[in-house]
Order: sequence, then C-alpha cells, then structure tokens
Amino acid sequence: MRTLTATGALTRLALRRDRVKLPIWVLGLTALFASIADSISSLYDTPAARLENAQIRAENVVTRAFTGPAPGESSGALTVSEGLVFTCVLVALMNILLVVRHTRQNEELGRAELIGSAAVGRHAALSAALIVATLANLLLTVLTAVSLIGMGMPAGGSVLTAVALGGSGLAFAGITAVTAQLTESARGATGLGGLVLGASFLLRAAGDAFGDTDPSGTSVTPAWPSWLSPIGWAQQLRPFGESEVWPVALLFVFFALTIWLAVGLSVHRDVGTGMMPPRRGAVRAQRSMLSPFGLVWRLQRGVLLGWVAAVAVFGAVFGGIGDQVEDLFSSEKSAEFVRDLGGDGSLVDAYFAGMMGLLGVIVAGYTVQALVRLRSDETSGPLEAVLATAVSRPRWLAAYAVNAVLGTVIVLTALGLSTGVAYGAVSGDMGTAVSDLLQTTLAQLAPTLVVTGWALAAFGLLPRPAAALSWAAFAVCLVIGQFGALLDLPDALVDVSPYSHLPNLPAESLTAGPVIALVAVAAVLAAAGMTGFRRRSLTLNS
Repeated sequence: MRTLTATGALTRLALRRDRVKLPIWVLGLTALFASIADSISSLYDTPAARLENAQIRAENVVTRAFTGPAPGESSGALTVSEGLVFTCVLVALMNILLVVRHTRQNEELGRAELIGSAAVGRHAALSAALIVATLANLLLTVLTAVSLIGMGMPAGGSVLTAVALGGSGLAFAGITAVTAQLTESARGATGLGGLVLGASFLLRAAGDAFGDTDPSGTSVTPAWPSWLSPIGWAQQLRPFGESEVWPVALLFVFFALTIWLAVGLSVHRDVGTGMMPPRRGAVRAQRSMLSPFGLVWRLQRGVLLGWVAAVAVFGAVFGGIGDQVEDLFSSEKSAEFVRDLGGDGSLVDAYFAGMMGLLGVIVAGYTVQALVRLRSDETSGPLEAVLATAVSRPRWLAAYAVNAVLGTVIVLTALGLSTGVAYGAVSGDMGTAVSDLLQTTLAQLAPTLVVTGWALAAFGLLPRPAAALSWAAFAVCLVIGQFGALLDLPDALVDVSPYSHLPNLPAESLTAGPVIALVAVAAVLAAAGMTGFRRRSLTLNS
C-alpha cells in the first residue's frame, strides 16, 4: 500500500486543477447528447417517420458506417444512432486529455519529480489521474441518464445509453494510462491515444458497414471488426432496442486490464522517461529550419497531417450520403431543420451548406490549436532561445500566423476535395460537385481569419488567459453561430459569431462585402496582438 501513499492528496490536487475544465466537459457532453435526443424527438414525431428513418439508416452503408444503425425504430433508438458514436469519440477525447494532463504532462514539466521528493507512492499520481477520470465518467453517466429520463425516454434504455458513454470513456482512460508509460512527451502520449481512438472508430465503422441487416430492415448485426473496438462494445448494448447488458463487462474488464498493464510498465521505467526510446533527429538540420517559418512549420506539421486525414474522412462520409439527403430528411420537420442550418434552395444544397458550415467551424479548431502553442513556446518552449538570435518578435509572431492560415487553407481544401469527390461519385457530376464544394469550404477561411486575429490579440494583450480566450471564441462560434437558429437565440447574439455573416454556400451566392469586412476585422485584431506582443514583457516559466 505504500506505493499508493498520498493518492488522496494528489486526487484533490487534480480536481483543484480541473475545477473549471472538467465541469465544462461533463456538462457540455451531457447537454450535447440531450440536444440530439430533443432534436430527434421533434423531427421524427410519428411512428411512420421513425420507421422510415431507421430503415434508411440500416440500408445506407455510408450512413451506418459513420453514425451506426439504429437499434430500433423509437425516438431513443434513433438518438442512439445519431449521437452515440459521435459522443463516445468526444468522451474518449476528454479522458485522453485528462489522463495525459495528470500523468505524462506532470513528468514532462518536472512537477512529478518535485512531488516525488515528498512522501508520495510510486503509483499515486497514476492512481489519482484514474480516480479523477472515473469520477468524471460516473458523473457523466448519471447526468446523461437523468436528462434522458427527464425527457420522457424509457428508464432502461436511458441508463444503458449513459453507461455506454461512461464505459467507453473509462476504456480510453485506461488506454491513455498505457500510452503515458510508452512515450516521453505529453504530445506523444496524446497522439498515441488519438491513434487508438481513430483505429477504434474505423474498426467500428467497418463492422457496421459490412454487417447484416436484420429481417426487420431497421437494425444491423455488425461484423467482427466492431468487436475489436471499445466504441463498438458500447454500441453493442443496443439501448432502446433488443438491449444487451453483458457487453458492459467487456468495457470494465478492458479498463482493469489496461490499469494492470500501465502499472506494470511504470515500474520498469524512470520518471520522465518512456518505454519507447525517443527517435533521434537528423545530424544536420534542413535549411528551412534556419528561419522562424520553417521552425514553426516543423513543429506544426504532425498536427496538420492529423487534421487533414480526419477532415478527409468526414468529408467523404458527408459527401457520400449526399444523394440520400431527400430520403433521410423526407418529413416536413426534418427538411425544415436542414433549411434552418443551410438556408433556402434545394434540400441537397441546404444540406451541404449546413454541413460544410459546421465542419468549417470545426476546422477553426486546428487554427486555434496551432496558435495557442505560442503561449507554451513562451513559457517553456523555444521562444527565449529564438529571440536571443536576430529574430524579432513581429517576425516570430508572423511565422505562427502565416503557418496557421496556410494550414487552415490546406485543411479546408482537403475537406472540400474529399466531399466533392465523394458526392460527385454518387451523383455522377464530378466537376460541378468538386467546384461547388471546394468554393464552399474555402469561403470559410474569411471568418476563420477573425478567429486567428482574436487568438493573436489574446496572446499579445492577455497572455496568461490567452489559450482559454482562444478556445472560448471557438466554442462561441461553434455553439452560437451554427445552432443559434435552432435554439431560437436573438439575432444580436447569433451575430457575435463571424461565421453567421457568411452566405450559406452553395445554397446562396458568395458576395464580396462580408468577406472584406471579416478580413478587415481580422487585420485589426492581429495588429492589436502584434502591438501588444512587442510592448509587453515575456512571461517565462510561469
């Protein structure tokens, strides 16, 4: 038991550090799933509409690969099909970031060594991180179950759905506990966890895509790859359908096994090291590394490649079901829902306007992720060493801004091309599909420049809360800008998002006025950030 000494104190410390982030994650995920349930209930309010939608989801291979088939034809079953897989991915991300933050990141920053000099057991830090993750997933499970039951859904299906979310989160908490023992950096541990998450999603998608449709025509028996994925195990609970409880055991046994493996690995390594040896760099640096732009590009390229791969997959999925839009949204309410998101015009154009608008905002997450590294480079990264050379502050900041914008263009291009090619393949008009959807995605660059300017202004003027302010702006754009009309928010509040000022392409035509205005706002914000960064003192090792 001495290896667990001070676990309680470290658990309280972890909860203290995450007193803001963790409630936002848990409450946000609960609200997201509840909103999906409410939307499904209002869109498909008749048995005939629910039956038709469940049959379409079971018949369309692309749809069931992306979201999974419905386990039945009730509102709860359609909610599971629409939101369970997507929410499980977000829950997994919450657990990956949480466990890395309280394990590998502490070692990388030297906190673990400092804490270890006191009367702290060897496994106390890992145990504290897993206890906090368990509490977070338990709270998410309870809140989700209560919210679904409060909306009038059957208690059994509501509890099973909540357990599926919490159980999948625990599985990825255990996976991350293992990856934290393998690498020497928090970025590496997060990357490995994300790689396992991506593989889990693809295995589950393959299982559903190649599964057998049941005689009822509303559900699918997945193929074997789905049983290799924690997300697939959560889906096998089949809430609101022919419910199965035993797959819960798979999630909890897997969690226990990953904890056992993580503990076993931790005793065979030193603090600050990983089981996998770090990759040696080249003997001579490339010439591009002699410039700030080349250095920043080298630091960001791994994240950029990950984003490009992810959006290409999502774009191909959304484009591949483009010819099924009129069948998927055949009811009057569901068609109205699509037009609320994407504007007037044909239902297909409104669908692509809404989906590409949503994905365009999500791509801004890459922009923010690229720019918030400015702060970490200042506090514990290469900024001090770089500025000791002939590199000026404006040049360093400009290198980050240009790389972020260039990377955003690359990600948006990948999104437009993958969506256009997939839709062109199913519609038979490749040229028009690629042209229209590429223009639609690249138009999202204008409001994303405003987000870029905001992040630069926050870094230059308010460096300490810069990361929080940048991500808050992203959250505002995502929630208010994209769902403001559905939530019936006041126009003044919706207009806070720069994305609300862009026409709904391809349903509407692009005009120069909004683009010019957005670029001007972005330029003013970036100039303010540049001025602030030139005048303020650096906050090193804070």
